[in-house]
Amino acid sequence: MGIIKNQSIYGTIYSYVGVVLGFITTGLLFPRIFSTEQVGLLRLLVSYSVLFAQFSSLGINTATVKLFPYFRNQEKKHHGYLGMALLIALIGLIISITIYLLLRPYFIEHSKEKSTLFITYFYYVVPLIIFTVIFNVFDTYYRVLYNAVKGIMYKEVIQRLLILAVIISYAFQLIDFKLTVSLYVLAIVTPTFLFFLSLIRNKKFFIKPDFSFIDNKLKKQFLDVSLFGIISTFSGALVLNIDVIMVDRMLGLSAAGVYTVTFFFGSIILVSLRTMGKISSVIISDAWKVNDTQTIQNIYRKSSLSLSVIGFLLFIGIWGNIDSVFDIIGDSYLAGKYVIFFIGLGALLDTALGVNTQILVNSKYYRYISYFLFIFAFFLILTNLLFIPKYGIVGAAIASFISKFIFNSIKLLFLYKKFGFQPFNYKFPLLILISIIAYAVSLFIPRFDNYFLDVLIRSSVIFIAFTVPVYFLKISEDINESADKIISIVFNRTKSD
Repeated sequence: MGIIKNQSIYGTIYSYVGVVLGFITTGLLFPRIFSTEQVGLLRLLVSYSVLFAQFSSLGINTATVKLFPYFRNQEKKHHGYLGMALLIALIGLIISITIYLLLRPYFIEHSKEKSTLFITYFYYVVPLIIFTVIFNVFDTYYRVLYNAVKGIMYKEVIQRLLILAVIISYAFQLIDFKLTVSLYVLAIVTPTFLFFLSLIRNKKFFIKPDFSFIDNKLKKQFLDVSLFGIISTFSGALVLNIDVIMVDRMLGLSAAGVYTVTFFFGSIILVSLRTMGKISSVIISDAWKVNDTQTIQNIYRKSSLSLSVIGFLLFIGIWGNIDSVFDIIGDSYLAGKYVIFFIGLGALLDTALGVNTQILVNSKYYRYISYFLFIFAFFLILTNLLFIPKYGIVGAAIASFISKFIFNSIKLLFLYKKFGFQPFNYKFPLLILISIIAYAVSLFIPRFDNYFLDVLIRSSVIFIAFTVPVYFLKISEDINESADKIISIVFNRTKSD
């Protein structure tokens, strides 16, 4: 737990620096500088690249997390595992890019009315696919070497700073929109180059595969896990991106732009989960290798409580300031108000169940996650088809919430039935009650004309009304320990002064 705790602290710091930068770009600048159609385009380029990149990896990243412990040997350069991973990714890239290019007539046919801008930038997805795949391979490799923070820093901080620079350049009319898109793509692929330089500098770039190390048993296991990884990672990417793609297909690029900006506010809640998931997956994999179920259960429960505390605070903080949010981003995005609510509610479900996906993926029942993701994707597509025509972009958010509820319920029941794992105790009802009270208190605060002042005062009241009882009731041991350290540092500094 020491590695998880330490890296979680640094990873969370970088992640929330990224959230601030993301808020500046997506929450403040996108709505003021770009049209809703242009915002939709930038999001759609990323969505398609992520979708095809997950297939391109051919399950290698899943295999890396699960099977790298067998290759781990610094003296033997980890048997050239990185080179083998890159070779597999190259084969996948050739296949997926060929499929993407062959689908161009389909994209033209279905985009000529509401999404013509996407056709203009159709080929920009190709470099995004390539560098997304390589970044994921490098990132996963660093994670299994117990350094998950580097990828978070590159992607959440450096990449977002570069994107911010591109947006500001466009805002001051230093570049036109075409060059903006090109530089936006360059900003996204830059972390891959940084990873490459880091691997060289740290002497970890071992790319000569040692195929003789892989015996028949390991080969069979590798192929089995990789096949599962193709299904699970592609399904996972599908459920993360299908909503904006379907909004674009059914409502147009402009609606996708509104959905993108408002989705951002609801998805902020997931930042800590993504960070902890990356860090904990390697520890969980090692624990499963020696069947240390007690460690896994401890990680499950502690992560669930810690993430829920952060998640509830963010949810009531965002929803308590919802009117000010639209004062900031503008009335043209008002149709997405309840997108924020339902996406945020779905994110709370994810955080409440902690790292259950990582536990399942690294267990002997890892194949089941692909079945569950398939069910998730099925319900997500079905509910989107049902709700988008009736409720527009809010329908897509409702579909996401319903599908997540089904998906998370299945995982919860499965882990409890197979291993007796479950994350909940009496502290969860207390946390929900504290959240309701803290939000209710904020409702008694009168609205201020200056929305920055309103956000500052309202957020401060929510923060105090929430964190004080959470701390003194000791809802989360890990959060209390971190808080005590901060208090001790501040107190000692004050005392020394």
